Amino acid sequence: MTFAGLDDRNAIEAQMVWQDRDLPLTLYQAITATAQKYPTSNAISYQLFSGPTDKAETLNWVQLKDKVTQTANLFRGLGIGETDVVAYVLPNANETVYTLLGGAVAGIANPINPLLDAEQIGSILRETNAKVVVTLRPFPKTDVADKTAEAVALAPNVETVLEVDLLRYLSPPKSWIVPLIRPKRQVQNHAKYLSFHSELAKQSKTLDFADSTEDRVACYFHTGGTTGMPKVAQHRYSGLIYNGWLGTELLFTEKDNIICPLPLFHVFACHVILMAAIVSGAHVVFPTPQGYRGDGVMDNFWKLVERWKISFIITVPTAISAKMQRPIDADVSSVQMAFSGSAPLPLELFRRFEKATGVTLVEGYGLTEATCLVSCNPTDGEKKVGSIGIPFPYCDVRIFKTTPNGPIEADIDEVGEICVSNPGVFVGNTYTETEKNVDLYYGDHLRTGDLGRVDADGYLWITGRAKDLIIRGGHNIDPAEIEEALLHHEAVAFAGAIGQPDAHSGEVPCAFVELVDGGKVSEAELLEFCQKHVHERAAMPKHMTIMPELPKTAVGKIFKPDLRKHAITRIYNGALEKAGLPAQVVNVMDDKKRGLVAQVVANGADVSDIGQTLGDFVQPWDLVDETVAAE
Repeated sequence: MTFAGLDDRNAIEAQMVWQDRDLPLTLYQAITATAQKYPTSNAISYQLFSGPTDKAETLNWVQLKDKVTQTANLFRGLGIGETDVVAYVLPNANETVYTLLGGAVAGIANPINPLLDAEQIGSILRETNAKVVVTLRPFPKTDVADKTAEAVALAPNVETVLEVDLLRYLSPPKSWIVPLIRPKRQVQNHAKYLSFHSELAKQSKTLDFADSTEDRVACYFHTGGTTGMPKVAQHRYSGLIYNGWLGTELLFTEKDNIICPLPLFHVFACHVILMAAIVSGAHVVFPTPQGYRGDGVMDNFWKLVERWKISFIITVPTAISAKMQRPIDADVSSVQMAFSGSAPLPLELFRRFEKATGVTLVEGYGLTEATCLVSCNPTDGEKKVGSIGIPFPYCDVRIFKTTPNGPIEADIDEVGEICVSNPGVFVGNTYTETEKNVDLYYGDHLRTGDLGRVDADGYLWITGRAKDLIIRGGHNIDPAEIEEALLHHEAVAFAGAIGQPDAHSGEVPCAFVELVDGGKVSEAELLEFCQKHVHERAAMPKHMTIMPELPKTAVGKIFKPDLRKHAITRIYNGALEKAGLPAQVVNVMDDKKRGLVAQVVANGADVSDIGQTLGDFVQPWDLVDETVAAE
């Protein structure tokens, strides 16, 4: 069925209610059904290195089902029941897929970002009460093994660590060299260490236990990457199956080859893509342990597309930006569509990509708390660039305004908080901690914390964020981590961190501080202080501004919209100056429909040149004359 607009979405819903659809009840049922339907079709492929002729490993659907079965049996044998947790701290690999799926079949799978520091990983392991952790065996050029060992030392609940050895993906002479230079694990802890592959080989390819058909929690995903106690979102089988069904209903078939260089600790790769493949029978390619960040991936990307005859490209704005800096040096005629998510897409980047590739780019929206998918621009209809499209079938999106008399639903084009109800929303139980679910819902609708509006055609637009997160290339950063670090400096009285516009990542962190009376410190010294005290690399501020006084509300809270206006002005004027244009941002206004809008005076500059320069950024701008600017 086509998905061209609101009418098509409604037609799909009108076929039957969600509960009446003939779909698998569990993840294992879904994998089994696809293995029976497409036994010899390719399921997943992985290559350790990015070259278009480098060694790769491909599993068909029967082989993948067997590996998932063995992995689930292994975890069950280690004491993982339906309510027990298997965490993994892994880069992308076929073993990561086995662990995710096998963990969710045996118990609850808990993916953890390997870029987090040991303290953060340890905090997540304690919060989820993980019994088993799967991670890398020490390997050259990665600290994942030692970092995980440090984290396990902070989590007495962990009983067993299973080590994955990437050596098997190497060919001579590299496979001969690695054992000679392999680092030794430096950190010791209380857990029992076992070889993942040795233990896997002992397991049956028939499930050793009953696959309960209860709609239970199957995954824990942590949100953001902040220190302290993380928020851990709970995902049920029904949410996973819903994401998979959307993929096969609207995007993929068993004939598709999907390239997904996104990390398998993120819902985009795990639920949106992998689940869609499991339900549809499509083939997913995961290139290199670090995906888009892997050595040579960007340089070889189009050749990889040609190698695997890719029909769908899965991407994010930062990756699109990087791709546009490389020539299309391969046959990419197999590509039908590219799907982008995780962060807003600048208009100019959208245009540049479609012009360069001839490939349709579809932008979508989702969030961890909703088991991901919420909306996308119609695959077969109008794509309103800058919007996040039309809500998916069986996804009810409402815009609520807060009033003294409680929340009320907003009118067309009226801004309020985006709230979502769909099969992926676990009402009342979104987070593992009960207190974190308080005030998280309006009825059965999850409050996303994003501000937005719905236009007359049913398209959803994000205008701001009520929850203040900084989204750097799809990576959520809590500004509190930066602010708390800065407040430990003896010269700092107040600190406010926001996301400043960035042409590559959408936004990057920056910070503003107000000093104590008599405080003496430079902006450069504060940035150096952050290098030592901000734990997460992605959260490191790119710019520091010392102000005589930070803008504050009547109750003394830092007023961040003014800080954002300051940052937009600085970044946009810097970009215009770098481009040699006399144009200038003279004001940033708060538009009810569009959010913060930069007002630009041309000063004789060509409008198209201004558009090309500022089109690299997400935040909108308007051309105004000097009269308007002076008002």
